[in-house]
Amino acid sequence: MIDYAVGDDHVARITLNRPDAKNALTVEMRDDLVSAVRRSRADDKVRAVLITGTGDAFCAGMDLRASTVTNAGQAGFNARATSEALRVGVQAFITELWELDKPTVAAVNGTAVGPGAHLALACDFVVVHPTTRFVWSFARWGLVVDAGGAYLLPRLVGLPRAKAMVMLGEGAVGAEAVAMGLAYRCVDTPEELLATADGLAVRLAAGPTRSLGLSKQLLNATFETGLAPSLDREAQAQAMAATSPEMAEGMAAFRERRDPDFANLR
Repeated sequence: MIDYAVGDDHVARITLNRPDAKNALTVEMRDDLVSAVRRSRADDKVRAVLITGTGDAFCAGMDLRASTVTNAGQAGFNARATSEALRVGVQAFITELWELDKPTVAAVNGTAVGPGAHLALACDFVVVHPTTRFVWSFARWGLVVDAGGAYLLPRLVGLPRAKAMVMLGEGAVGAEAVAMGLAYRCVDTPEELLATADGLAVRLAAGPTRSLGLSKQLLNATFETGLAPSLDREAQAQAMAATSPEMAEGMAAFRERRDPDFANLR
């Protein structure tokens, strides 16, 4: 129910394929998603990752039948098991995406709920259409925001709005998500979504993967790093980029007044 394919354009395409259940994640899908991202990291052919869903939803979060929290209040319920399930489950795919040293794009083809929303928001670029909906329903269930939401949302939309999303259940639709900082671009129609997101992934895959990954890491760490340590990390990253074939190709292309060809370096 997780489809994975790598094209000749160096893009790994990960598709949630359980449309009858709004792509709600089973335990198997959750683990397959983690494996797919790790597979993308290890594969030198992969230079960018695209994630989307099938049907009219991106991801309705975790399938409650697969969640330990459905047993809350019942005999034998183990709260520690819930904590561990989060650690090895939804927290794992958020961490893998956030720390992946390759560009990522989410084509949010429909409703994204809770952990499903955070799955998209852990990507570098989020593309939506006018009826794409981000929904947070943790408070309705008496739950704490999870799947990295407490980390991601304030960084993207600011603390007051993040609190409104989590504590009041306020969502975002279409272009509103762009205005809030949740998404990069809203296309005009649902039909344009995948082509636009795919084109963006292909463009990123043609770029200098090494330096893009290093820049991503610097930007993602900026809220946890003071100025002096950030500048130190920047200098170290630039030194690493300077030793790569990609930088040599970029400089050569500049001198020769041509477009660089990063994807075919050996």
